[in-house]
Amino acid sequence: MITQRKTIYTLICALMLGVTSHIDAQDISPLEGRWDLEMDFMGKTSPSWLEIRHSGTATLVGRFVFAFGSARPVAEVETFGDNQFTFSIPNQWEPKGSDMIFHGQLEDETLKGTMVYTDGSIMEWTGVRAPKLEYTENPKWGKTIPVFNGKDLSGWHVDGEKNQWVVKDGILTSPESGSNLISDEKFQDFKLHAEFRFPEGSNSGIYLRGRYEVQIVDSKDYEPSDIYMGGIYGFVEPNENASKSAGEWQNYDITLIGRRVTITLNGKTVISDATIPGITGGALDSKEGEPGPFMIQGDHGPIEFRSFEVTPLKK
Repeated sequence: MITQRKTIYTLICALMLGVTSHIDAQDISPLEGRWDLEMDFMGKTSPSWLEIRHSGTATLVGRFVFAFGSARPVAEVETFGDNQFTFSIPNQWEPKGSDMIFHGQLEDETLKGTMVYTDGSIMEWTGVRAPKLEYTENPKWGKTIPVFNGKDLSGWHVDGEKNQWVVKDGILTSPESGSNLISDEKFQDFKLHAEFRFPEGSNSGIYLRGRYEVQIVDSKDYEPSDIYMGGIYGFVEPNENASKSAGEWQNYDITLIGRRVTITLNGKTVISDATIPGITGGALDSKEGEPGPFMIQGDHGPIEFRSFEVTPLKK
């Protein structure tokens, strides 16, 4: 009996080793990786993002970021033919209708395809591999720049026709929903110090390089989440909720080098040296290899800033 058990155990181990060897030796699909997309959406170029990766030995899964909303999971990416693929996802903030259906193909290191929107309209898109962004060990910092000068909107512009932003008594204010505010200057790697407050129920955010939203929202006492205060929207969850009550002044100290971000909220480090996988919904563009501006979200709810200072990495 003992010999028989040893034999069965040996066979099980051999089978497990065989499976492990198969996993280690499996071919990586050329579709796998992270892709920066541009989509023809409502007559404009809309930045989007796609990740495709293995789940086990036979299934491809993924994540997708659209023009708005958070990163959403793709349950299965089906492949066929010559590096062709398809997947579908339910609507999130889109108008109700059918699931969104994607068809794509890899051609010469470029993804190309179409998306069937919830209303049945068809949109074309293209994608390139997301770049590897260099990380600098032991960074040296340059001179701090007051991007908001405390007097007026010099150095900033809006992204829409309605400019609701005003400066009163040294405070930069968006009293109601309107346009987003974008810095004229662009930055690559930096430290940001921002002091802000908002009324009860409000929602805003700061986009780093115009692509990665650090959430600002009335969420005191909520469980930590990537869609609440301190999170990189839809991607990186803070380790605790360090937000204060609405109406109180709060502060962010954010360091972004390459894709690695550290966020301190009200004196507590809630994200430490974490990787941002890709752009978040509402990004200005998907050109991740380039410097980008700061964008303050003004199309959701009221927000005030009394300080917005940037210290660039010294090259």
